[in-house]
Amino acid sequence: MSKEKRVKKDAKILKKFIKVYCKKNHLKKGVAVYKDGYCKDCFELLQYALKRNEKCPLDPKPQCKHCHIHCYKPEYRQKIKEIMKYSGMYFLKRGRLDWLFHYFF
Repeated sequence: MSKEKRVKKDAKILKKFIKVYCKKNHLKKGVAVYKDGYCKDCFELLQYALKRNEKCPLDPKPQCKHCHIHCYKPEYRQKIKEIMKYSGMYFLKRGRLDWLFHYFF
């Protein structure tokens, strides 16, 4: 898969996973919408993750949890792990296996 296709695919997944997490954990609890349906913290995390994804030096890019180079700052890395775990379970429980297939394949 070309780098441009991979970056686009990863961006689509990141946006969807972060949006679900933000909607269920922040916006539902009264946090104000900042941009594009995200709270300020989630929007900043998304921008950071998209930038990191584009600048990944490895080809082919492994999943971040299997990477020997960790390009995320530790606090962002922990937050992304939390989001992926929450959103993955969210999609799995609701029968949205198509999103999980996008993530893993």
